[in-house]
Amino acid sequence: MKKLFSLLLTAAVIMVCFFIFPAEVSATEFEIDFETHCTALYLENMDTETVVYQKNADERRFPASTTKIMTYIITAENVEDIRDTNVKVKSSIIHMLDGTGSSTSGIESGETLSVYQLLHCLMIPSGNDAALVLADFVGEGDISKFVEMMNEKAKALGCTHTHFENPHGLNDPNHYTTVSDMAKITKYALSLPDFLDICDQSTSDILGEDRYLVTTNSMIDRHRGGDLYYKYAKGIKTGSTGNDSGYCLVSTASKGGYTYLCVAYGAPYEDENGIQYENGAIIDSINLYDWAFYNLSIKSVLNKNDLVKEIGLRFAWNKDTIQLSPEDSYSTILPDDVSVSSITRTYNVPESIDTPVKAGDVIGTMTLSYEDQELCTINLVATETVDRSELLTSIDAIKNVVTSKWFIISICVIGLLIFIYLIIVIVYNRKRKRQRPVKKYRKF
Repeated sequence: MKKLFSLLLTAAVIMVCFFIFPAEVSATEFEIDFETHCTALYLENMDTETVVYQKNADERRFPASTTKIMTYIITAENVEDIRDTNVKVKSSIIHMLDGTGSSTSGIESGETLSVYQLLHCLMIPSGNDAALVLADFVGEGDISKFVEMMNEKAKALGCTHTHFENPHGLNDPNHYTTVSDMAKITKYALSLPDFLDICDQSTSDILGEDRYLVTTNSMIDRHRGGDLYYKYAKGIKTGSTGNDSGYCLVSTASKGGYTYLCVAYGAPYEDENGIQYENGAIIDSINLYDWAFYNLSIKSVLNKNDLVKEIGLRFAWNKDTIQLSPEDSYSTILPDDVSVSSITRTYNVPESIDTPVKAGDVIGTMTLSYEDQELCTINLVATETVDRSELLTSIDAIKNVVTSKWFIISICVIGLLIFIYLIIVIVYNRKRKRQRPVKKYRKF
């Protein structure tokens, strides 16, 4: 009997352990009200980094001489002192452009120029000769090494549809970028010393008074730009290889405290009769700037002190909710006639969290959208510090164990085993009674 009871008790313990401790198992776009000439366009507000208009932003295009923005970057980052570093112009480099009919800055074989002067020759008159001289110098006599550096930098800047084959932008099937990638490249270039100062000059006498450099960018040329001059524009770079690339332009413009970056590619160059069109890249850029300056404005959407969401709080004494606020304030560009209330909020937060919680802890996120276009995703943080109640934690732990299905199953199993045991004991005792010998008494 003792052996039977021991076996039943062992089985119960095993079942309880099995059920209670189971085995472990292993990017905003608004409508414009005019026709455009370019095949690809990109307009970004630099103050808020908001893309307000784009057209074929990720389609490959020939960048032509806007390539030289990357050439500037690689040169500036690999020459420690651009003003006092001198380069002797090789005849072999200058003759590489023979027969191309491409734009040059008038650099002469054998002369010595500073890198600073060469950068002016590169960006103002769009000198392909300057591009090759700089690439040869920085690449230590190997232009292909310089081009490899260009591609590595493009990748580092997050450009996913860009590949360079040369430092000047002459057409090549493997030389391409997109307006969105070129925007990334240009924004980085704008952070470099002297970049905007150089490419915003309409003329320069840096090579001497008898060797004036004149910009190819009518948009910033007050005297020669005519109707294409735009007084709010600053830089940056034109480009064209005829009908292959069309007219291309990268520029910025500032007005009324707002600054925009525009990349315009692929405006028609000439018709079937060889008659050149007016520069549609400049026309589109001016129209986009005017549209943005007169129709869009920065609006405050969120303040970091705003209480935007309330969620449940567990194991806190006398407190069962906590408020969440944006980690940072947020402003964006919107049409003047659009209210901030038009922006929708999508929350990604838990229904409740456990204490302890510290003020500033990231609890979830909130995504802001306008007309189904995602504007940004902002972290939501706890607004206060709340300590854990150990008493409530212990009570909850006990409650979880007692109410868990495995505990209930285990109790039922134990109860069943006890019931079986009692039945066995009763049956055993009755059987024992029946087998007990009957005492016989003598009669006197």
